[in-house]
Amino acid sequence: MTDIRERKDDHINLALDSQHQGRAVSSFDQVCFEHNPIPELKFSDIDITTSFLGKVLSAPIIIGAMTGGSDRGEIINQHLAEAASESNIPMALGSQRAALELGLDQKIRRWAPKAIILSNIGATQLQQYGADFAVRAMESVEANAVVIHLNPLQELIQPDGDRDWQSILDIIQRCCEKLSVPIIVKEVGSGIGPTSAIKLMEAGVSFIETAGRGGTSWASIELARNNSNKEKQIAEPFLNWGLDTVAVLKSLNHVIPSASLIGSGGVRHGLDVARCLRLGADMAALAQPFLKPALESTDSVINKITILSEQLRWALFLTGSRNLDEVKVAPLFN
Repeated sequence: MTDIRERKDDHINLALDSQHQGRAVSSFDQVCFEHNPIPELKFSDIDITTSFLGKVLSAPIIIGAMTGGSDRGEIINQHLAEAASESNIPMALGSQRAALELGLDQKIRRWAPKAIILSNIGATQLQQYGADFAVRAMESVEANAVVIHLNPLQELIQPDGDRDWQSILDIIQRCCEKLSVPIIVKEVGSGIGPTSAIKLMEAGVSFIETAGRGGTSWASIELARNNSNKEKQIAEPFLNWGLDTVAVLKSLNHVIPSASLIGSGGVRHGLDVARCLRLGADMAALAQPFLKPALESTDSVINKITILSEQLRWALFLTGSRNLDEVKVAPLFN
């Protein structure tokens, strides 16, 4: 069990290293709004509030899943939870596997009694322990929804990672049937394309979170932790494996326009949030941009949320959009 704690601390340290982040030139930068030099609105009238899981939020921004199961992880989660509560945006927990297996006290609701909290558990843990494990994860933090994360590439590279991925779709469907809250399924950096998204929606999943290539590379992080030279050689060609977030959003919005989408994977700032919305997402999730502020203080996280929200307002103003519905159809220029 100590290995789990050490792995979580390694993940925090490596996620802060820029070499494990996406390319310097982001595909989001290729999504160019047509500049509107005659916006015909007052900046103070811009409204970025939205509804998610039955609650009105201050912005369509989710604090993405980061960490859990270590002492540093607890401090990070406290700062994130308090900031999420104060700023009225949702927070997704990091994997709860360690907390549940180690019997750790999960204090999220003490820090954020009224915030939208997204529980988080790995698909292969559900395969091992059954749908009741998802129920435990949900009940332990009184979650408003449960995130099931898919990470086959990370598990291949991770020493002693899970390599049995049989019946994953079946266990996800059982969770959808058993749990009293919505299910969100996300990748961790390789994306979810339309073929898989359609299967997940047919299984009863409420939201697809893209988590495409372009942000933190968990393949790169796990490769840095793997001491086997042979396994490093095997993994090398797959470090850029996966689907780009922008391409995934475009594809999902075209093939299954009715899908409820959360854009994530390389979202860096409020302009990228606006781009996610324009490409068909209902919300956008960011993790790595919050990590350094979360190591500092709750106020640092709140300040980051304020900056992201103000950047989103600028994007609306410069496209002549009064609200999020209007920016979703704002003209693009190519």
